[in-house]
Amino acid sequence: MSRIPPPSSSRTPLKTPTTPVKSRGSAPASRIRTQSTRSATPTKLSTKPTANTTPTEGAAPAPLSIKEAIALRRAEAKKAASKSSGGLNDFIPLEDASTVPVKKQEEEDILGRWPIRETIERARSTGEENELSAEFALFEVHLGITPDPLKSVPEEPVLPQTEPSDAPRRGGKRDNPAWFEAQDLQILKVWNNDIVEIQHEISLFGSLKTVDLHQNKLASLPSSFGDLTSLTSLDLSHNNLTTLPTNLFALPELTTLNISHNSFTSLPFNAPFSSGNNSRSKQVTGGSFFAPTVTRATSPLPHLLILNASHNKIRADAVDLEFSKALTKVNLSHNPLGINEPQCQSLLRVLGSLPRLKELRFEGAEIGDDAFPPDLFPSTPFPNIRILDLGQTKVTPGAIKDMVKRMKQKISYEITTDDPPDGVARIIVGKKVVKEAWELELERREKARRVRHADFDDDCDTRPKPNVGTANRIPEAESNDNGPPAAQKPREVIKEAWEIEAEQGLLTEGGKRRARAAAAAAAAASNDSKPHPGVGIGKPTPSHSSTLGFSLVNPQYYSQTTQTLTLPPSSPPTKSPAHTRAFSLAAPSSLASAFESLRTSDIAVPPPTLPLSIIVAQPFSQSLKILVLENRRLDKSFFIPSIADGHPGFLPNLEELNLEGCGFSDLIPVTRSDSTGTATPPRSSEMILPLIAKLFPSLRTLNLSHNALTSLSLTTDALSGLILSTPERKGLKHLRLRGNAISGLEGFQGVAELFKGNRQVSEWHLDELDIRDNEIGKLPPELGLLPMDVFLVDGNV
Repeated sequence: MSRIPPPSSSRTPLKTPTTPVKSRGSAPASRIRTQSTRSATPTKLSTKPTANTTPTEGAAPAPLSIKEAIALRRAEAKKAASKSSGGLNDFIPLEDASTVPVKKQEEEDILGRWPIRETIERARSTGEENELSAEFALFEVHLGITPDPLKSVPEEPVLPQTEPSDAPRRGGKRDNPAWFEAQDLQILKVWNNDIVEIQHEISLFGSLKTVDLHQNKLASLPSSFGDLTSLTSLDLSHNNLTTLPTNLFALPELTTLNISHNSFTSLPFNAPFSSGNNSRSKQVTGGSFFAPTVTRATSPLPHLLILNASHNKIRADAVDLEFSKALTKVNLSHNPLGINEPQCQSLLRVLGSLPRLKELRFEGAEIGDDAFPPDLFPSTPFPNIRILDLGQTKVTPGAIKDMVKRMKQKISYEITTDDPPDGVARIIVGKKVVKEAWELELERREKARRVRHADFDDDCDTRPKPNVGTANRIPEAESNDNGPPAAQKPREVIKEAWEIEAEQGLLTEGGKRRARAAAAAAAAASNDSKPHPGVGIGKPTPSHSSTLGFSLVNPQYYSQTTQTLTLPPSSPPTKSPAHTRAFSLAAPSSLASAFESLRTSDIAVPPPTLPLSIIVAQPFSQSLKILVLENRRLDKSFFIPSIADGHPGFLPNLEELNLEGCGFSDLIPVTRSDSTGTATPPRSSEMILPLIAKLFPSLRTLNLSHNALTSLSLTTDALSGLILSTPERKGLKHLRLRGNAISGLEGFQGVAELFKGNRQVSEWHLDELDIRDNEIGKLPPELGLLPMDVFLVDGNV
């Protein structure tokens, strides 16, 4: 822009031929040039001759090596170029002398990049100028005009000429686009050049959307720069700018503005709408007949999302407080905002009221505790903030205590390289120490370990501790000589599986047999027991559920750390081919091997795949998060409590349900129990997906892989009720249907209709869908509308 050369002539220059053209008829011998012939493809070369070998006259020359052949051809090309430009033996006929201008040859780029003018010609087909040098002919090539000369560059260099865009190339093809193929320039990236000034004709590129001018030497911008009303991204960082054109703050489509590392002293957002300028009404101006129409905004940068004004000289009293309501990121780091400046409070009050602001940075700025008085914010400050950076400033944690109490987010002072999770606001105060996520996790574990050891030392130390004063002395009547004080709650002791088995006498084979016999007798007694009149009125009769409760709390099934319940797998016995006698389903067949592989207490686990009536009676049912029921095919049914209309479901915190390899089909047998815990026959058959959606409202991950489900289960209504969130349901995030008998995806096609017309469906949260190893023959094109991160389809037909 600062070095744009004026065209030497209005006539399009012709390309100087690299080889002379033979004249018509017979020409004198002095005007005939010899020309070396080159084959289209290089021939195979042998080894080069030795030093003692001398070619004889008339004999064929010795073959050259590949390196020597390349060097020879380069020398011939340079010699031909030098002769064509100024050789004494290269005479041009008089009739052609006026049509061949002398032009400057551009040096070959060692990196293999295109020449400058050819780069601009190629950019006409894409509308993007990317990473050019400072010497480019934008106006001449794109618009066909000669811009006014710049004061900073009185003598601009002459660019080398190239062929016109309409000139045919080798083989009848053109590398550069013709005039009817040219596109409007939309992207201009000329960063890291020595540009010191820009022509005012830049406003003629009315379609520009992205302009990148960072790392140049700009001291000012032309006033016509504010006429680029289609501009959405503008990067002016690392320059020498002190002011911006007034109308730049009235750009209607600008979303990203980066003016960091300059010398700005103010942010006059309201300058285009002040009393000295036009009113706030929409301004439509046009100069000449060919000038583009300019439509300005009615408020300062109404669509601005990101503002970066760091590393400048901006003071708080020089900032107009009419910010865009759409701002999400504001960076005012390393600016002298001012200590004991009342305008700093006004600036923070306005920024704290922005509804979409997620990131606010004041790192290294001149700001102190006076900017955060107790009554600064009339309502909840920073409603959606995620990062508030006050590091390396004079602000102390005590000054922002009142503001932190009024914020609705969860506050975190840990600084990591990752973004904070949703609902957490990261506040940086004082020295900034960035840690990795694994470092913070290691510190948490170490802290928890020290707390556990401290509690263990306190429990082991039974000696009386000295008390200071009478107020802290525990009376003898309230103390307990046999244990801790009455006010102190004893901690629960978690035992390992082998400790529980040792207490129950299950470390020997005899003990295991006695335990199995006792469990079978208890199960038989519970089936025959009936409630006696007048005893335990209003309470359920003790049944096998009470005995099973102890076994499910056992650590071999329930993990308190991960809040996971894993029931043992089961499968129906296989019949021997020698005879057709049936075996009992109470225990697996092949007693010598299979039965010993199971744990001793597994025989007491009820046979249904999902014994929900037993699980909900456990003390951990309200906090259970993961339920694993893999390969439980002994009784492929659900044993659940009776569900009344409007029931919110069971296991309110269950997030993951694993039913892999259970052999379920579209219809599943369901056995319901009454209030006493006994089953109410007969069984009923229900569709599996609507039943799971009704039972578990908080489910986020469902694994139904390696079952026998078909496309009849995947209806639009069933999928919508399971996947989409409602006020009663959270909605699925992972659905795994691998290895089933699914042949079509019409149900998902119906769900995809919700996204037609580029509509946003807030109830959709599904991130992963696994339909591998099924019988699907074709994927409907509507599935491309579903916004998923992982979609696995391999292994189908």
